[in-house]
Amino acid sequence: MLGLGAVGVAVGAPLQDRVSRTLAGLQSADPTGLSGLVPGAGGFRYYSVTSTRPAVHPDDYRLEVGGLVKTPTTFSFADLSALPQTSLVRDFQCVTGWRVPDVRWSGVLLRDLLAVVGAAPRGSALRLTSLDGTYAESLTLEQATRDDVMVATRLDDAPISRDHGGPARLLVAPMYGYKSLKWLGGLEVVDRVIPGYWEELGYDVDAWVGRSNGRDDEPV
Repeated sequence: MLGLGAVGVAVGAPLQDRVSRTLAGLQSADPTGLSGLVPGAGGFRYYSVTSTRPAVHPDDYRLEVGGLVKTPTTFSFADLSALPQTSLVRDFQCVTGWRVPDVRWSGVLLRDLLAVVGAAPRGSALRLTSLDGTYAESLTLEQATRDDVMVATRLDDAPISRDHGGPARLLVAPMYGYKSLKWLGGLEVVDRVIPGYWEELGYDVDAWVGRSNGRDDEPV
């Protein structure tokens, strides 16, 4: 599966669409569900770098925030819901070429979350980790405090589903989708950028749509 994803990145949307259609056809004949990791048929494609998807009820959800902060804090889903809420509508663009237009996201701006814990002076970046135990991402503090970067808890006016990375995920609207980490479980303020999962494999650390990876010239 990882190999197919890498091929999609290398050659762009046409092959990725063919791969998705092939996997969609295999899904009905594959009782293991492996091909279900990347369903086809338009709209969002669902990617995972592990063979399982975390299943966390909102009542049991916890986001651990620490590192170079004044007040390390564990946020429950109710805690996130009690913070100031923001909604925005943006296209969601994958580095492999597909795009979902006009997606409505709601949740807590990352800068509002960081204001609660207070980044220490030496903090300059974030290390973000997934509840899947494998995936990780990175942002500079400057990127993280934009007004289009959030801990998202709702997608198109509904709770974010398990497939989409719920109950809470990262949304980095101006960057390619691999920056928008699913099943957000940890946030650590650090003193330097630590490349994430795909960045260790060659993806750009700064994943601005239209300005990185050479995949798309139409920014979000």
